[in-house]
Amino acid sequence: MATLNDIAAKLGISKSTVSKGLSNASDVSEDLRKKIMEVAAEMGYSGRRTQKRLCVLVENMGYTDPNQFGYDLIAGFTQLASAEGWVVDVVPFVKEDQENVSYSGFMARHGYQGAFLLGFSLVDPWMQGEFHTAQIPTVLYDNRIPQNSYMASVGCDSAGGMEAAVRHLYELGHRRIGLLFSELDSYIIKDRYDAFFCAMERCGLEVDPELIGVGYFMAETTHKYLPKLIERGATAILCSDDTRALAVYTECTDRSLRVPEDVSIIGFDDLPISAYMNPPLTTIRQN
Repeated sequence: MATLNDIAAKLGISKSTVSKGLSNASDVSEDLRKKIMEVAAEMGYSGRRTQKRLCVLVENMGYTDPNQFGYDLIAGFTQLASAEGWVVDVVPFVKEDQENVSYSGFMARHGYQGAFLLGFSLVDPWMQGEFHTAQIPTVLYDNRIPQNSYMASVGCDSAGGMEAAVRHLYELGHRRIGLLFSELDSYIIKDRYDAFFCAMERCGLEVDPELIGVGYFMAETTHKYLPKLIERGATAILCSDDTRALAVYTECTDRSLRVPEDVSIIGFDDLPISAYMNPPLTTIRQN
């Protein structure tokens, strides 16, 4: 295991400076502190910590309520890790946090030896930069960095799920199928989006660009696009996730549209709340 002396030797600075940098002392510049943190992480330095520590970094995803998608993921990860003697911290993150500290520096500062990342975007600074070279055991959910063997990835067969949804609607007689999606800022959402077009082609259906709506804010996007989709003759709407599908449900109710008599809706994720909708939301379940 690396020591303060090892880090000091690699950087060509004193052991005391390394110690100050790791403890965020005010007389060490930010640039030097980041270098110390990065080298410490690369060399596997864990300070005086004797506990095995992992973190779950969560961005753009609800996780505090059982009806939110991240809840079961984090609960399952924490339960299994704890059984193996790991201490797990759940840390909410935003894009701006990544602009103020390097990934290696963040991990070294808190003594984390690995991380599970949820909800990160393709445009995030770490995704575009350091994740391609970081040597820290990391698992990305619904994203991937294939160039870096330290960055593992987990997720479901989104393409297969979207194809099953289109096929289901086709077999029910739908030919004008609309799409309401979140921003295409993760591989998994892009996979679902692209799979829709492939599935429509396999079913011999033409995709009408006027039946596609993409946007970050659910309520705003739904309010903007749903009337257009209905006016253009959409009889069914596929959504990128259950949360967005539930927003479509609400908008349909506000507009006196009946589900599924006037329009069919399919979500993705199988959140618990989907079963309690009236009628229950048709959704693609992630195992």
